[in-house]
Amino acid sequence: MNKISTIMRPTILTASLGLLIISHVNGQSLKDLVSQIGYNVSIVLPGQPGYANATKPFNLRYDYKPVAVAFPVTSHEVSEVVQLGLKSNHTVVARSGGHSYIANGLGGKNDAIVIDLRNMKSITVDDQRNTAVVQTGNLLGDILTTLNEHDRALPHGTCPYVGIGGHAGYGGYGFTSRMWGLTIDRITSIEVVLANGEITTASETSNKDLFWAMRGAAGSFGIATAITFSTFPAPPETTIFSYSWHLPAAEAASVLTVFQNFTLTGDIPPQLAGELVITKADIRGNVNLGYAGGWYAPIAQLNATLAPFFAQVPAPISTSFDSGDYLHSAINLAGGSLQTISPEGTDTFYAKSLMTPSSQPMSLKSIQALMEVVSTVGFDTPGWWFFQVEQVGGKYSAINALKASETAFVHRDSLFVIQFYSSSPGNTPPYPQTGFNLLNASVDAIVSNNRPGWNYGAYANYLDDELPDWSYRYYGSNYQRLEGVKRIYDPNDFFSLPLGVGRRH
Repeated sequence: MNKISTIMRPTILTASLGLLIISHVNGQSLKDLVSQIGYNVSIVLPGQPGYANATKPFNLRYDYKPVAVAFPVTSHEVSEVVQLGLKSNHTVVARSGGHSYIANGLGGKNDAIVIDLRNMKSITVDDQRNTAVVQTGNLLGDILTTLNEHDRALPHGTCPYVGIGGHAGYGGYGFTSRMWGLTIDRITSIEVVLANGEITTASETSNKDLFWAMRGAAGSFGIATAITFSTFPAPPETTIFSYSWHLPAAEAASVLTVFQNFTLTGDIPPQLAGELVITKADIRGNVNLGYAGGWYAPIAQLNATLAPFFAQVPAPISTSFDSGDYLHSAINLAGGSLQTISPEGTDTFYAKSLMTPSSQPMSLKSIQALMEVVSTVGFDTPGWWFFQVEQVGGKYSAINALKASETAFVHRDSLFVIQFYSSSPGNTPPYPQTGFNLLNASVDAIVSNNRPGWNYGAYANYLDDELPDWSYRYYGSNYQRLEGVKRIYDPNDFFSLPLGVGRRH
């Protein structure tokens, strides 16, 4: 018998319609237009209770003030709000979990209507077809927990508070991605609200070009309200491991070089993925390194798999292994809990990224230059920071198995995604110039010490609005096609984002 279960999450936030007049179009105030919405969509306006919380960004470097925040409960209500934006001459942006590094979910400016999807939280799991229909107000912690109840799983990141809309719209890397691919690679169809308010479906058989674009650049083309995923059996045995070193810069560079060669040429099963984590040491000129990752197979095979790497590096000063079922591993990676009920904290930070090509690995000179910056400039930089060299590629990587043209996500040749992340002292504003300096110097150390024209990329889920050539670094050879799809589905750039396809300069 085909067993289908649907989980409806409770409504988290509602707000009554406001009386504040914000703008006028053809003699009608935004408030008047709001009153014409036939579905009684909850909307909060500036000055009303709930507005401050509804517009609070994850990254406090930003302080955008949207003209309204709507909280629809159906795709039809999303459509109504899109049409409100059209009538009132305001751009509209969707907010799934609010984790955008540059506050894209608040519109990137002060004249947007935000569609906050937090009340659209149903998850329908079909145990016969092994699919899940997930509304885009869901956070990763809720999705993982629900799928686990059916012994199913998806590839995605570790933070339980990340919203599936943005995560699945631009990539979606996690420690199972070498084995299962990115989150976008598991999408079979998407319910989308277009710039004219039309509700449609994008798949391999319907709006195929839109389906292609939504898997890697989604925010520029429509509002995804529900995504159908093909799921995997949850691995019965998993181990989350970690190793650590405290090394002089030259030795740390040697470890990263070995790590690169191990990932590039080693006979690494797809069940392994991890990241080399670089952090501040307590001695100038030194570097803290950690290798943390997931092994999604019996633990007896782990040591043999890692042996070629550890045979070439100093003995770690600490090790940790935590074995259990798949849910246990996810709880570990989430920091001990997958719950999303308690309020999430905020940060004040800047982040950059590099996606290094397998065909052009980082040179030894660039790795040495990075560790020199980390051990000196990094040591002198106040606040906390970390760099993560995440294993994306290798012989058996499911990410690398697809061609660059198969989805809008172009970086299928990548060996690493490197995330550079630096917080302000106390994690609060203002953000210091020293943080920008550290990250820019670190990225420049790598880029400038590789061959001229080194074809590196950047990861769109680690958005960097300081990146000057973002269209190429995020989308590469796919950008021209994306512009063509944009002209079809959103020719007036209604879904305008700071780093969005078709952005008007």
